Amino acid sequence: MGIGLPITLASAAAAGILAIWLMIRVGQVRTSEKVSIGDGGNDKVIRRMRAHSNYVESAPFVLVLIGVIELANAGGAWLQWVAIAYFVGRIAHGLGMDDGAFAKGRFVGTILTLLTLLGLSVVAALVAAGVL
Repeated sequence: MGIGLPITLASAAAAGILAIWLMIRVGQVRTSEKVSIGDGGNDKVIRRMRAHSNYVESAPFVLVLIGVIELANAGGAWLQWVAIAYFVGRIAHGLGMDDGAFAKGRFVGTILTLLTLLGLSVVAALVAAGVL
């Protein structure tokens, strides 16, 4: 029995794992900075919380777009690479939000996320219009 939407399924799995990683990072900085509720006005906690929140703001759109494109049989090998680029971007963004040695990761992650959302949205619109 084959998987009907393998790219969507793999992307959903990656999305869950990435969400857990980002949550753990928030917990780690809360513990080290002794902030139990909210952000405590602590810059480190705020940065980690925003990295997690920013991810949660974009992931559902990306997953839905991947799913509907794959469901419409409009995806191909390129779709898995777009998904991978998105998740690499979100990891880079999460690390870049720490403002340390990999501060450029925030910019890289933001650009990859925006390009992924734009590209998938355009493809979905073209599929809906019957162009693809």
